[in-house]
Amino acid sequence: MVTRSLLAGVVAMSLAGPVVPVQIAAVGRTVDDLPGTVYTAHRAGALEVPENSMSGLLTAFSRGTAQVLDADTRILRDGTLVVMHDASLDRTTALRGPVDRLSRWQWRAVRIRPRGALRRSWRPEPAPTVAEVLDRFGGRRVLILEAKDPRSLSRLARMIHARGLERAVFVNTNRPWLARRAHRLGLLAQLWRSARQLRHDRPERWRDFVALLDVDHRASDADLRRAVASGIPRVWAHTVNTPRDRDRALRLGCNGIVTDAPALLAATPVERVPGAGAGTGAGTGSG
Repeated sequence: MVTRSLLAGVVAMSLAGPVVPVQIAAVGRTVDDLPGTVYTAHRAGALEVPENSMSGLLTAFSRGTAQVLDADTRILRDGTLVVMHDASLDRTTALRGPVDRLSRWQWRAVRIRPRGALRRSWRPEPAPTVAEVLDRFGGRRVLILEAKDPRSLSRLARMIHARGLERAVFVNTNRPWLARRAHRLGLLAQLWRSARQLRHDRPERWRDFVALLDVDHRASDADLRRAVASGIPRVWAHTVNTPRDRDRALRLGCNGIVTDAPALLAATPVERVPGAGAGTGAGTGSG
């Protein structure tokens, strides 16, 4: 099995120099434009760029190796929505402490700190707000915004509606009740589930309010097939960082891939298995 550190080195080598990654065929501005098989840059493509950074999102956007850009959201103490995965600043920034204790003005001092091999090519940069991401990419590329704080959902809904992006943003959560609430607020609800959760889940119960089911690629074949057969129109696998894992998810019927390494997967054609019915892959020039 390829380890995360080894894979990071492979990705860094693949992106070194003037090499331009192979672009996927179709890039949609709304979910209605998306092709049959979709590639998502998870946290902007966190093995290739600083995660949840504006420069990372811009890189994934300009390379054209993913139709969907993904970011995490949290809420500050004054209600400002910001882009951050962890509840703490410690792992990905130069500061320390809980995210929700900061104000909007204090957030301006937060700098995303590239990790590992990325430090050779990327400098610290200001951490973005959700408004900045929506204003930069909304209507230009489909977005996934994970609502890490349930209490932020109403504010996030207002921001999406105010910009007319109801068909351009999936709102992601691990909580079925919050996905239902997002649907009732007129949003595209995305529900992610771990391999452990999928063992006991009955995904067909969610098909009336979940627009996208995001499943752990490490789940068993039977659990992935059950998710695909649930009646939910989009079933995407996360977090898929090797061509082998991607090809398995596609063979099992998933119609989307969520990856930290979009450029690597875009440059690696899907290995076809006769009669498997896999979806269209990246790096093939077909949608």
